[in-house]
Amino acid sequence: MAFFGKSHSKNKTLKLNKSLIRLYNRIQKIRQKEFQFMTRKFVSLFVLFSFMMSTISSFAQKSQTIPPIKYEEFRLKNGLRVIMHVDRSVPIVAVNVWYHVGSKNEVPGRTGFAHLFEHMMFQGSKNYDDDYFKPLQEAGATINGSTNADRTNYFQVLPSNFLELALFMEADRMGGLLEAMTQEKLDNQRDVVKNERRQRYDNQPYGTAFEKISELMYPKEHPYSWTTIGSLKDLTEATMDDVKNFFRQYYVPNNASLVIAGDFDPKQARKWVEKYFGSIPKGGEIPRPNPPQPKLDKEIRKTFEDAVRLPRIYMVWHTVPMSHKDKAALDMLGTILSFGRGSRLQSNLVFNKQIAQDVSASHFAREIAGLFQIVSTARPGKSLDEIEREINAEIEKIKNEPPTQEEVERAFTQYELRTVLGLQTVLSKADAMNENATFFGKPDRFQEELNEYRSVTPADISRVAKTYLTNNKLVMSIVPGKKESNPEQIASGENKPTSTSQTKKEKKDFSANLPKPGSDPKFSLPRIEKQKLSNGLEVWVVKQSELPIAAMNLVFKVGADADPIEKAGLAIMTADLLDNGTKTRSAVDISNQLQSIGASLSTSAGWDSSNISMLTLTKNLDKALEIFSDVVVNPTFPEDELETIRRRTLVSFMQRKDNPNAIANIAYSSLLFGRNHPYGKPITGDENTVKALKREDIQNFYNTYYRPNNAVLIVVGNVDLKTLVPKLEKSFSEWKPAEVPKTPVPTNATFDKPGIYIVDRPGSAQSVISIGHVGVPRNTPDYFPLIVMNSILGGQFSSRVNMNLREDKGYTYGARTSWSFRRGAGPFEASADVQTAVTKDAVIEFLKELNGIRGSIPVTPQELEYNKQSIIRRYPQGFETVSQIAGQLANLVIYDLPDTYFNEFIQKVQAVTLEDINRVAQKYLQPEKMAILIVGDRKIIEPELRKIPVWGEKISYLDAEGNPIDMKTASK
Repeated sequence: MAFFGKSHSKNKTLKLNKSLIRLYNRIQKIRQKEFQFMTRKFVSLFVLFSFMMSTISSFAQKSQTIPPIKYEEFRLKNGLRVIMHVDRSVPIVAVNVWYHVGSKNEVPGRTGFAHLFEHMMFQGSKNYDDDYFKPLQEAGATINGSTNADRTNYFQVLPSNFLELALFMEADRMGGLLEAMTQEKLDNQRDVVKNERRQRYDNQPYGTAFEKISELMYPKEHPYSWTTIGSLKDLTEATMDDVKNFFRQYYVPNNASLVIAGDFDPKQARKWVEKYFGSIPKGGEIPRPNPPQPKLDKEIRKTFEDAVRLPRIYMVWHTVPMSHKDKAALDMLGTILSFGRGSRLQSNLVFNKQIAQDVSASHFAREIAGLFQIVSTARPGKSLDEIEREINAEIEKIKNEPPTQEEVERAFTQYELRTVLGLQTVLSKADAMNENATFFGKPDRFQEELNEYRSVTPADISRVAKTYLTNNKLVMSIVPGKKESNPEQIASGENKPTSTSQTKKEKKDFSANLPKPGSDPKFSLPRIEKQKLSNGLEVWVVKQSELPIAAMNLVFKVGADADPIEKAGLAIMTADLLDNGTKTRSAVDISNQLQSIGASLSTSAGWDSSNISMLTLTKNLDKALEIFSDVVVNPTFPEDELETIRRRTLVSFMQRKDNPNAIANIAYSSLLFGRNHPYGKPITGDENTVKALKREDIQNFYNTYYRPNNAVLIVVGNVDLKTLVPKLEKSFSEWKPAEVPKTPVPTNATFDKPGIYIVDRPGSAQSVISIGHVGVPRNTPDYFPLIVMNSILGGQFSSRVNMNLREDKGYTYGARTSWSFRRGAGPFEASADVQTAVTKDAVIEFLKELNGIRGSIPVTPQELEYNKQSIIRRYPQGFETVSQIAGQLANLVIYDLPDTYFNEFIQKVQAVTLEDINRVAQKYLQPEKMAILIVGDRKIIEPELRKIPVWGEKISYLDAEGNPIDMKTASK
């Protein structure tokens, strides 16, 4: 492309307060595909969102200062805004493009276009009419895009010597997408988006809640009255002209903002930007929807049924858009109500009265309107009416009596930590600058917004509660019952993907059009310093001085594979209880004190290890260590806390039966390993084992395995070993070593009943497919050939199974394969959520690919090199944050890997040969011996599955726990 087009520039220093940058990073993550109230995972993110939006107040001036972040900004003649920030900590660069268009720019009857177009942007353009992921993944890039109501973004993070490639690709699709668009591509991606809707909305418990809320809270013509994903009907009716017109109006340089952040030369980058983007024509004036602020003039009450076991209540109020002066106070209100063990709603509903399984209060301000919502799921036997009364009582309290200064300060210090963490990655910084540039016109708005939060007082919190949380609200309930039928979801032949019958043309090779990379950048692996404390605890330290934070990860060499079969879930329960009370601190004390110093603590157990992790501001390291060591050395496992966690765990077991993916995970493990193998039961245990656990079991597990001589403490951050060791000696002086029994490695299970296994889920919008058998342990000498082979088969977007089932056939939103490497042989799995009507066809394609990589579709030298380079070049991205580095080091501990492992990783991947790939594929993949598990609507899928040669004669049935059942039982 020509590089015509004048530009003007100015240099600025971006003074980022640590609070706001993290805020924007988290907003981005929450908005990635759609603002959804309904899933538990989303609710937890939404709580996190409200927490971070809520914690800046009048005492914010006490926070420490973040070093200024420099950036350069210029604008091309065609209106493209360009922002550049240099960060040389890791030899990678982020290219982040925002278009100021989202689902609110659509019109009724043509919903889902913005999101559909996001997909179309990955389908090839004028000078590279091929899969967008292909050259970038070979470069080791992390690539994605996302759409919400207000904007669409695209990003890639890749080695810095491939920056020109990323800019070329972004510019080519901005300026040349329509020249490569075809009906075939549109049909294919329309099918993919339909499957995304089925997977994320229609096939999930409470999955369409936000869709209902949007319709009820906004007038029919309001652009927030529909969701980003759109309706299946509108997507079906989308024409090529519709899509092209949408592109011409909104995908223009004067409606876009480009941020480049990372390790690069700004002068050279500017030349490339002018060269590739400068000749793209400027678009017309962009229409901006600006409807009147919506409001309710009365209370609305609605009840809907869903295939769920527990009822859930949604209380929703209209508030303000993101630019309103009351936004900060509303954000803080949500935090004070529901974030943390000591928050008002959590303390009252979940832990004291124990009438709710979960609760969240959150404010979500978008560009032209906002909502405040409180969501709570009832415990079994408890009513939504009771929960609603308690929520209303808490709202009245905060209206009549402002929150305490302590509540506000606790929230802020924890927020301070989270925002510092958001500065660790080049992508999060790029995204934060782009959000400010897009919505507020200036990347350096951080201090201005911080001042808005700083000015909020406790009285403001009460004022906004009185002003906005009125009786004019939506009270929506989702109760157990029959899932609403949707004619668009009915699986029939005419609803099969439109792209399956099309003939695929042989693609031209466009690689000659791609810019060539510069020389490979040098990547310095972290230097580990080690020392052993007097009690036998090994300490590993990696110094990272860029930010005032530290990550601590105490790794114990014991996990859930040490659980006795009759006490499955013991390791998890022990970890869960560690921070629920010590000799001098209650669970609430621990939570509040951590928040007050800007620290977070988490406890967990996996199959092979147990972990206690902390993130803290280094200025508060001494206090953080005091709490951390207290949790490690002095847990008391209170009986009442055990019963609370037991009750919530048992309810979660009930809830997972509502989720087809959770059902598939449990049934698949049970099927492969059997109930008498450690891996055959869920890592959390099941109803019988969790009910049977006693406090003495937990205390004994802790006394046996939680010893300093059975652990390694990994510390990464702005600390040094010499200063740290005396503090650790003092903090852990009472923690004594003892003899620790060695936990045996689980024996390799043998699965000898290949066949199709169906878990019946009537009315399911999709079939969840898992295919595979028992795999290999982590210590296999073939580890490196296996990870390369898996990358080819199903380990990344451009892999064989995903390109077949998603990009070629349109059966699914995504298909993948994986090896679960553990101390013992874990499972190998090929999986996808597919449209019900194509379940049989998807199984056939999976089997074709599994057999193909064994020889019928030989791996080519080009495929091998492509995937090796993808793995090698992506490797540095795993060492960007303190938590990532701590996680990498933990693997050395758990699997007894040498200190040279990181240095040898790249050369061992590079050493994998074509002969290695063929050998491990033949040796470890045995399609004829695999289990094919399908969670779906048996009445629809079984007749077609019986037509598959050989496999169709071997169909059995399982319940939601993976237990065999007979046909009569299955039919009920």
